[in-house]
Amino acid sequence: MKGKIALEEHLSTAQNNRLWDATGEALRNGRTYMADVEKRLLETDLRLQDMDACGIRHAILSLTSPGAQSILDAAAATEFATSTNDYIARYFVQPHPDRFSAFATVALQNPQAAADELERAVKKLGMKGALINGYTNMDDAGATRYLDSPSVEVFWQKVSELNVPVYLHPREPLPSACGIYRGYESLIGSAWGFAPETAVHAIRLMMSGLFDRYPNLTVILGHLGEGLTHLLPRTEHRLKKQHEGIGLGANQRPLTDYLVNNFYVTTSGHFTTSALHNAIEVMGADRVMFSVDYPYEDMHEAAGWFDPLTLDPVVKQAIACGTARRIFSLPD
Repeated sequence: MKGKIALEEHLSTAQNNRLWDATGEALRNGRTYMADVEKRLLETDLRLQDMDACGIRHAILSLTSPGAQSILDAAAATEFATSTNDYIARYFVQPHPDRFSAFATVALQNPQAAADELERAVKKLGMKGALINGYTNMDDAGATRYLDSPSVEVFWQKVSELNVPVYLHPREPLPSACGIYRGYESLIGSAWGFAPETAVHAIRLMMSGLFDRYPNLTVILGHLGEGLTHLLPRTEHRLKKQHEGIGLGANQRPLTDYLVNNFYVTTSGHFTTSALHNAIEVMGADRVMFSVDYPYEDMHEAAGWFDPLTLDPVVKQAIACGTARRIFSLPD
């Protein structure tokens, strides 16, 4: 199937690699696998070859996790975000504007600076929104900032004003939350730990009243919704029973209302037909989009699963490219 658009497609930079110790990932995920990933994060030729072979017309690129979210010094994180966006625009997007666009890197250590950088990246660099890698580290004692924090309101105000999506991408749980994985550390990341970490983060946004204050906000989740299309109705049911519980607003809408009105999901790294049908049933076909999660996932595997699927042709076209074209204002 030609003309597909993918939007959870990662890259790295030399500056980012200097900050990122991949030793743990190599041990958990396998050295050979991670060596290939690290090579592909830094270049475009192999990426374009695979895109051509797999019928992917356009990719929206983003900095690999954890990116700016892991930098403890706020000023350094802000500078890192600016230099990263300039680098991505100059060395990835500008040489191939018909094939690549990008999500901005932002540093929520300083929410006002993140808002300013998002505006610059969107208006001057042509970026399509922001991709945020989960929580933000605030100090070396383990303090974190999630996106429902009141201090992040100024950033969400800017997102609403610009009317661009935010892709909420996973990162590993905090070390203090990893005791359950002891002896099974391969589960910490994408094999399992990413999904519950990101799903809870998304639920925090729903419960915070954020989407009531800014109803035009759009958040994108990968991996067919991090399990929320299946599990959120149970959460909603239990919270209705616990309506006097901590953190429950008196006027809060059902959580699934926020899921189907303020969220989109992608197929990144979750090439399972039953899960896709569940996402379509829950979200609606116009809120599901194709993606790969390259280079952590293989474009050939993603396209080899998606292209032969038996779906209504209108639905399949929307998932493959139509919805992404619409919400990111991409040309035909």
